[in-house]
Amino acid sequence: MRFNLLLALLFFGFISGFSQTKVSGHVTEAGNEPVPYANIIFKNSSEGTITNENGRFYLESDSTWDTLIVSFVGYKTIEYPLIKKVNYDLNFVIEEEAAALNEVVLVSGKQSKKAEENPAIAILHKIWERKRQNGLRQFKQYAYDRYEKVEFDLNTIDSSLIKSNLFKGMEFVFEQVDTSKVTGKTYLPIFVNEEAAKVYGDNLLDKEKVELKGNKNSGFSNNQTIIDFIKDLYSQYDVYDNYLKFFDKSFVSPLSKTGVNTYNYVLADSAYIGDKWCYNIIYYPRRKNELTFKGDFWVNDSTFAIKEINLQASKSANINWVKEIYIEQEFDVVNDSVFLIKRDYFMSDFTFNKKEKSRGIYGKRTTLYDNYVFDEVKDEKFYKEEVFDYDKDAYNRDDAFWEANRMEELSKDEKAVYKMLDTLKTVKKFKRLYNVGSVLASGYIEFDDLNLDYGPIFSTVGYNDVEGIRLRAGGRTYFGPNDLWRLQGFLAYGFNDDKFKYGFSAKWLLNKRNRLIISAGHRRDIEQIGASLTTSTDVLGRSLASNAVFTTAPNDKLSNINLTALAIEIEPIKNVLFRVGGDYRTLSSASPTFSLDYVDLESPTGISSEVHQFESTFAVSYFPGRKMSGFGVERRNANDTYASIFAQMSVGRKDLFHSDFTYTKLQFSYIQPWILGGFGRLYSTVEVGKTFGEVPLGLLSVVPGNQSYFSIYKSFSQLNFYEFVTDTYASLHLEHNFNGRLFSRIPLLRKLNWREIIGIRGVWGEISQENVALSAPSNIPLVAPTDEIYYEYSFGIGNIFKVFRIDFNFRGNYLDNPDSRDFGITGSFGFMF
Repeated sequence: MRFNLLLALLFFGFISGFSQTKVSGHVTEAGNEPVPYANIIFKNSSEGTITNENGRFYLESDSTWDTLIVSFVGYKTIEYPLIKKVNYDLNFVIEEEAAALNEVVLVSGKQSKKAEENPAIAILHKIWERKRQNGLRQFKQYAYDRYEKVEFDLNTIDSSLIKSNLFKGMEFVFEQVDTSKVTGKTYLPIFVNEEAAKVYGDNLLDKEKVELKGNKNSGFSNNQTIIDFIKDLYSQYDVYDNYLKFFDKSFVSPLSKTGVNTYNYVLADSAYIGDKWCYNIIYYPRRKNELTFKGDFWVNDSTFAIKEINLQASKSANINWVKEIYIEQEFDVVNDSVFLIKRDYFMSDFTFNKKEKSRGIYGKRTTLYDNYVFDEVKDEKFYKEEVFDYDKDAYNRDDAFWEANRMEELSKDEKAVYKMLDTLKTVKKFKRLYNVGSVLASGYIEFDDLNLDYGPIFSTVGYNDVEGIRLRAGGRTYFGPNDLWRLQGFLAYGFNDDKFKYGFSAKWLLNKRNRLIISAGHRRDIEQIGASLTTSTDVLGRSLASNAVFTTAPNDKLSNINLTALAIEIEPIKNVLFRVGGDYRTLSSASPTFSLDYVDLESPTGISSEVHQFESTFAVSYFPGRKMSGFGVERRNANDTYASIFAQMSVGRKDLFHSDFTYTKLQFSYIQPWILGGFGRLYSTVEVGKTFGEVPLGLLSVVPGNQSYFSIYKSFSQLNFYEFVTDTYASLHLEHNFNGRLFSRIPLLRKLNWREIIGIRGVWGEISQENVALSAPSNIPLVAPTDEIYYEYSFGIGNIFKVFRIDFNFRGNYLDNPDSRDFGITGSFGFMF
């Protein structure tokens, strides 16, 4: 998760400007009982809100209003005169209507799910029936203009923050602050990004294309990392869908067909919205701790299309680092029967805890839509995704462009952000704070004057049984995120074996249009080979298995590796990569307790201890749905919901470069994350492979064991290193995270916000007798899981203290193997929403 980027943004900002009318207060009934979901609205306007679970509200408007209306079904309406522009801590006590005591509908407790008993459910059924006929779905083709504005704000500004040492010397950023219309908190804008685009779509082809016309942000010109992070953070959504995905979580939509099992619905009101008669329905969760919203929506009485809707995430929703999520959508009547989205407002409050007074960052996105055009056919080629679609001019538009393409004016505070940041960037303290955030986010220490980065700093210290304590220093060239070439290398030293290790690599992007890249590298190091079934293409890569400080068994089955590699890759079609490479490696045991010996009739002793092998490879990778950040030789993933399909053929020839063996190895892997709506996320991985020809242990496929106390996906937690060795294999890994759906139904566990995780993994393989006979290791019996599929299963608890996960792993069979482990506990750390 890229939460560190939000921490880095804490240091940018300034604003001015005040709303014209602001109100806040508390609504109760007799006995001082709070009234949740009461309607609060400025008289003769469409600007309003509803009270929260505690009966509290906050409302502001850019216009001046003189009367506030407080209403609730079955209660007397209150009209309160607003003498001042700012009215805080108002208290309203509402009384039941005497004539309506027998018809009072209380918005609390469980509501009926039956249409014949609850008119709101009857209306909901009509929405379901017609949702495919509403919006853009009813047209074969469509196009529209879209303007999007994203803003990050530091909130809960108080005197203690202003006077803190953190902002000493930068007090000028606090000259003026404003107040949120959703939460009532003061805030300070720290980042603004604007985007203007033209969107084309074809419902028959199920294709959509976005043409970027312009992009502008405060102080981060051409910083594609932040721009892509924002796009992934605030992905597009459709309230008619059953599930709405935010921050990698699937919230149940109040318009979902499963909504009746998740929400309570109440028909609260009916009135004209514009010239359309609409029903107002209030909804709120049936249970706590689930990924749900509360709010209301207005729906037309004839088309049953949504006219307005607001959604506010439940305080108890099982999501980390986000205290508030608030959404407003307005739909415009294009003609008598077509309702299309006009405005979408999304606000989230990022914070370390959900306490009322906790300080955090607002992330706000406002999207406006206009100039709809329908049924204009475009050729299918028009929707083809380009491998390189970066338009530098789009990030350098002048003021005249933005004046013509903004669908609403920037507020005074938003304009001030652009002006202020130029001043802030000249402050040395700000530069230091920004650099600290950059180091935490990237893992590298930047030396701008040298165009070099030192790191990754998290690999500086390691440990294993062969090297003992291992120190590592590394670096890379870095002129910018879109460098066309990059050099990197490292130097390491082990105190036990008293040896230096090193590695270096180079990459060069020759052609941006098809991403033609040539790469080369060399490494002399100690490695745990067989840490994964599918071969890695990273020359400098090093597995966790080689560095684990604490292990369940001796970590002594390490190998010396001397590797030289050269490769060419190309991406002629977006997310389809072809790679041709060759590498020459020398392998030998790095430990006296472990052997890679093999039978060699040409050796004087009949045994050789080193493998010398040249291997050529051809690989194809396909990543459907993948989004990348950046356009240089190295890019970063901008999402993690895409599939990964990989196929590779590796060929070794004994007559090339004095290699020792002739063989052909085929490998295939398929990794797929499955978003299962309210049931969480399932990760699945399938790997198969076969080696044709006779090869020794160093070139066989080792089933990846895990002797560390860390949970490592695609490894087997209860297998020791080299416990199973194969030349033919097939493995399956399944891991499902329910995101707390089950624990939220257990009263004693509900408040902990833990998340339940289950997993099962299995592998089948075989090894030929010729390969067994060829290998001559004295301490490793070469055994494959041939008689039956080896399997493990696990039960895990995630989100412990928001950052820790623990897994309880069980071995299913092969319990008679030497030193087999039938049960183990592993864990991992991570920042997840």
